[in-house]
Amino acid sequence: MSRIGRMPVAVPSGVTVNIKKNRVTVTGPKGELSRPVSPEIRVTQQDNAITVSRPSDSKEHRSLHGLTRSLVANMVTGVSNGFDKYLEIVGVGYRAEKAEDKLTFRVGHSHPVEITPLPGISFEVEGNRIKVSGINREVVGEMAARIRRIRPPDTYKGKGIRYAGERVHLKPGKAGKAIGKK
Repeated sequence: MSRIGRMPVAVPSGVTVNIKKNRVTVTGPKGELSRPVSPEIRVTQQDNAITVSRPSDSKEHRSLHGLTRSLVANMVTGVSNGFDKYLEIVGVGYRAEKAEDKLTFRVGHSHPVEITPLPGISFEVEGNRIKVSGINREVVGEMAARIRRIRPPDTYKGKGIRYAGERVHLKPGKAGKAIGKK
């Protein structure tokens, strides 16, 4: 049995779950999320817990079991608390500015780069930190990845846009090679 799949998903107060055929809809204080689930996987609600079960131990059913449980748990967490992803800008003169709902980056390109948020996403800029917020975990991660892709961290100086807490392994460069030789 899947360790993740067999754990029940707790439904906090203020969150309602509607299960119809192959679709799970979760509504909470932050919004509403809906997702189709595989017809072979059974999603049931008892009291304040959602359980996910599979019909057999085939490889496909085992993989869908844990996946479906994780997706439903992320939906419940998203509509009750939401998800945040933080990015940091490292580099002299590198900065981000928020104008209305768009972000404008000045990160060493010949022109400023504008990013428009995906639906349901909001940005906050505090100095060199960017906060990406939303209720759908997949969309928050996708938006953060798009922002990082503008200027990924340089492997020699470490300049660029990185996730908060991301460690960038710096290469020694030419000076490092010359010191090792005699």
